[in-house]
Amino acid sequence: MKVEDCFFLGKIVRKYSFKGELLIKLDTDEPELYSQLDSVFIMVRNNLIPFFIESSQLHKSDLLRVKFEDVNTEEDADALIKSKLYLPLEFLPKLEGNKFYFHEVIGFTVEDINFGNVGIITGINDNTAQALFEINRNGTEILIPMNDEFIKKLDRENKTIHVETPEGLIDLYLE
Repeated sequence: MKVEDCFFLGKIVRKYSFKGELLIKLDTDEPELYSQLDSVFIMVRNNLIPFFIESSQLHKSDLLRVKFEDVNTEEDADALIKSKLYLPLEFLPKLEGNKFYFHEVIGFTVEDINFGNVGIITGINDNTAQALFEINRNGTEILIPMNDEFIKKLDRENKTIHVETPEGLIDLYLE
């Protein structure tokens, strides 16, 4: 399994007990979807390693308390703290309408209602206060905020996102 075939589920933040239980900070708005998993992939020394789950339960809303098979001591648990967890992409719930996963729209064309064809989405920058579409227009990078008011239609079939940006926003990048 390669990391490109997976999505980031969360990170092991600390031990829960002296019996090897761990607390995972889930990167999701719906932690209950992941409370009954059989296994996960954990990044260990740049390799995804499958770990099987003996038991798990939600702990304080966004934490998942997990007991992995073969992690039975504090030392075993310590070795996994700060490790990132992944699941295969097919475990993601299907989204409909204008909702999408960031990885899903890479390569989509952006069409602005007023400007026309803006370019192709090459990435998503979510390191800012508001996530941004990174769009390549003939070698020029254009950043458009991923604002629900701007996104008018997501066309999965034609791999196009229709937006309506404030007048002049796109032109700022082209002058």
